[in-house]
Amino acid sequence: MLGKRLLPNNYQNVLALIFAIEEINRNPHLLPNVSLGYEIHNFLFPQLTFDTFDPGLSDNGHFHSVYQLAPKDTSLALGMVSLMIHFSWTWVGLVIAEGQKGHQFLSDNCIPNASLAWLPVNRFDMAMSEASHNTYNAVYAVAHALHERLLAQAQMSPLGNATAMVFPPWQTPRSICSESCGPGSRKTPQEGKPACCFDCTPCPESEITNATDMEECMKCPDHQYANNQQNHCLQKYVTFLSYEDPLGKTLAGTGLSLTVLTAGVLVLFVKHQNTPIVKANNRSLSYILLVSLAFCFLCSLLFIGRPNQATCILQQTTFGVVFTVAVSTILAKTITVVLAFKVTVPGRRMRQVLISGAPNYIIPICSLIQLTLCGVWMGTNPPFIDTDAHSEHGHVIIVCNKGSLTAFYCVLGYLGSLALGSFTVAFLARNLPDTFNEAKFLTFSMLVFCSVWVTFLPVYHSTKGKVMVAMEIFAILASSAGLLGCIFAPKCYIILLRRDRNSLHGIREKKHSKRNNLF
Repeated sequence: MLGKRLLPNNYQNVLALIFAIEEINRNPHLLPNVSLGYEIHNFLFPQLTFDTFDPGLSDNGHFHSVYQLAPKDTSLALGMVSLMIHFSWTWVGLVIAEGQKGHQFLSDNCIPNASLAWLPVNRFDMAMSEASHNTYNAVYAVAHALHERLLAQAQMSPLGNATAMVFPPWQTPRSICSESCGPGSRKTPQEGKPACCFDCTPCPESEITNATDMEECMKCPDHQYANNQQNHCLQKYVTFLSYEDPLGKTLAGTGLSLTVLTAGVLVLFVKHQNTPIVKANNRSLSYILLVSLAFCFLCSLLFIGRPNQATCILQQTTFGVVFTVAVSTILAKTITVVLAFKVTVPGRRMRQVLISGAPNYIIPICSLIQLTLCGVWMGTNPPFIDTDAHSEHGHVIIVCNKGSLTAFYCVLGYLGSLALGSFTVAFLARNLPDTFNEAKFLTFSMLVFCSVWVTFLPVYHSTKGKVMVAMEIFAILASSAGLLGCIFAPKCYIILLRRDRNSLHGIREKKHSKRNNLF
């Protein structure tokens, strides 16, 4: 049994601590609107200790915030041992603190996790000892220090709202080196200075901090972006090149206008199909070229609007095939011009080749090769729907991914080889003596076509998102418009404004005037 007056008096210190805190909380004049609290951690975290002096806590390197209130005294441990020997106790119950010091009193058959509540009240000495009185005074010292600090803060604050500040119940005034870093920034240590000295660095783009004094910024997910204060991630808007966008409206309107213009030229040629200027350069090929150019303008509309799997595939296949038909038709027209001149030279046997329409077979052969390339592309790694979350701030752009860039460049490369072949043949035939020789116009049209696509490639790869799609549409419209203008504008000028030159009588007079000028 443990004697009534022989319990260690640690419980008195605990009771004094609790009593002082509750008394302060009931006092309306000390720390008004502030409630003190307490946590007992068995010497793990408190700043003030009221137990007997422990030499191990005197190491300021490890316990820089621990202050021992008791004097250096080792009589308690010796007294407890002497009592146990004197009374020959075989069973003893102890209320001890966990840790090395508490285990000094540990003996056999001790009850674990003991509590003061388990012991009867008559076992406690309710008189306040010197140690418990020191504990009581220490609590009041902390309370008065906090009270003075709150008063000082209230006098400096223009609003006087001292209750808005939150302090841990055991906190005492301390010195600081840097102000706290708010949300949207992170702490960056100052080299060669204490840990409390730091700079506040704003978070990089798409990164946030949502608390005070954070050391690292957090990156927002790909489908979210950081707000202007960089303390919260917001959902990105899904967007694409639509018909409602000013850029989409402009490109769509341009494509439809050029389609109507091409249809008007076709109607004009059909209406004047029996005139010399229409018949001179194979009017069937002119019709095929005009129809293919109309489809070139229309295929640009496939790139506008919300992409889906079907439109992603149709964009590339339609573009590759209709442009191949247009360029191969120009190649056939150029070869027709050359063969027509060869037939007029004595000793040449090209008439049968020209009459048989052999140049016209160039169109289906070239188109079949391009269809094969597109078929291999679609069968191996076709285009698909993709998202671009980085090109525009706060937006996720839906785009069509080419799938296989190699196949895309093969289609473009084949188209470029046809254009280069047409340009070469037309350039060689540009000075052939013929009244309606369009080789010069074909040469210039191929020069414009090649220039547009050679310029397109580097610009295309330097852009992203909707601008990249717009650049591809612009290249389609510009190259098609170049072919339409360079080849058919001179013919429309003669048909509409110079009708005298679009007749046999006008042709004879023109040849006669040239012959007279020579003599």
